[in-house]
Amino acid sequence: MHQREKRLNWIVFTVLTVFAIIVFFPLYITLVNSIKSYNEVVSSVASLPSTFRFENFKTVWNQLNFGGVLMNSLIITVVSVVGILVISAPAAYQFVRRPGWVSTFLFMLILSALVIPFQSLMIPLVKVASDLHIMDSIPGIIIMYWGFGIPLAVFLYHGFVKSIPRELEEAAMIDGNGVVGAFYRIVLPLLKPVTTTIAILHSLWIWNDFLLPLITLSSEKNRTIPIASSVYFGQYTNEWHLAMAALTMASIPVIIFFIFMQRNIIDGITAGAVKG
Repeated sequence: MHQREKRLNWIVFTVLTVFAIIVFFPLYITLVNSIKSYNEVVSSVASLPSTFRFENFKTVWNQLNFGGVLMNSLIITVVSVVGILVISAPAAYQFVRRPGWVSTFLFMLILSALVIPFQSLMIPLVKVASDLHIMDSIPGIIIMYWGFGIPLAVFLYHGFVKSIPRELEEAAMIDGNGVVGAFYRIVLPLLKPVTTTIAILHSLWIWNDFLLPLITLSSEKNRTIPIASSVYFGQYTNEWHLAMAALTMASIPVIIFFIFMQRNIIDGITAGAVKG
């Protein structure tokens, strides 16, 4: 029995090691090639560099005005995610706690946006945004992200709110809280796991999104990191070493975000699995 358990542990360890290598290999390729010369990248993608060319990062910083595009990406991502959370949580709470045909209709109407391909909305989106004069503006793209991000957030909040006993809110109301007070003091803290999950999903999506900024942000001052980094991918040549340096620099804020949110991420995933 002991030998069988030991063998099983080795198999699990080997499988997990293989998965870890598969996951970290793209990160290794990106990091290693970010400190190579162009010729070294072209000759061998996976080899270690002969000399560490940290000047690639300096070149990217100066050529892309990386401080500016980093700030644009940060503002767009943070404000968009906060707005999605602030709007979606109370909306889902109302849909669950005030059932009826109006709530059902609005909920289904919001969910229907999840099945519409973004590509089919591109032309109408640009037309409406132009009419509203929110093209090529950071507040404008934030509003668009609210529209595209709220359906999934409402869907996830909706399922989570249904699992919260109504008796908790009734007890809070007996203590003198109104509906708003019961939501913010009782329900909202219980939504922390799903809030963390939604924040992670939407942060990664908005931070790495390329298509929506490409069609809505045309001026150089409003570029995000993915749009700015695309200058290294041309029709006839690609500056792989600088592109990898830009991608490495773009991933640093995401890594810092994961380090600080690590405990909440695990709690959120665990709670989501239990609720599911």
